[in-house]
Amino acid sequence: MSLALPFQRRESVAVKVGPVVIGGGAPIVVQSMTNTDTGDAAATADQVEALARAGSELVRITVDTPASAATVGEIRKRLDDVGCGVPLVGDFHYNGHRLLNDYPDCARALAKYRINPGNVGFGKKRDVQFSTMISQAMEYDKPVRIGVNWGSLDSNLLTRMMDENARSADPLDAHLVTREALVVSALSSAEAAEEQGLPGTTSCFPARSAACRTW
Repeated sequence: MSLALPFQRRESVAVKVGPVVIGGGAPIVVQSMTNTDTGDAAATADQVEALARAGSELVRITVDTPASAATVGEIRKRLDDVGCGVPLVGDFHYNGHRLLNDYPDCARALAKYRINPGNVGFGKKRDVQFSTMISQAMEYDKPVRIGVNWGSLDSNLLTRMMDENARSADPLDAHLVTREALVVSALSSAEAAEEQGLPGTTSCFPARSAACRTW
């Protein structure tokens, strides 16, 4: 006999991704991701439709090349033609600012943009490229997912925080600093997007660990 564990959802702000509501008091949403070459519109549309039939309420597709960006509009049309309205989420890496600008059909067809701050760019270019993506989201009225993980953490931010920690009279464990860097990266990027004018939902982010300093 299995016993259900007590569970309480964290409070969050509701966000619309196309017709689908995420967060707030809305039901938990299932998202899947294709493994096709997005540049192959027919194969990708077929897989998105199959995922939607299986119960996926959002489908993420990789948009990392001009060829993939050029086909997003066609993928959306193919889905609409067969009555599949599942929203498409664009997963960008490094060149998203250019692809969204160069392929407006892609920018319009996607229901949400997915950004990892560490995968936007390097050095001074990072802020400009991030700002460009936020501007595109605002122009086309699209929500933006700003999130982080170990594989896409901003290396400059982590290095700076590690150096500051090393100079401290009471340095923290490196693992704690890395975890804090994840939070700092997400929150600072979200705040930058809000300052630019994108409606904010930073209350969705968890509070920082009490064991970590404010950087």
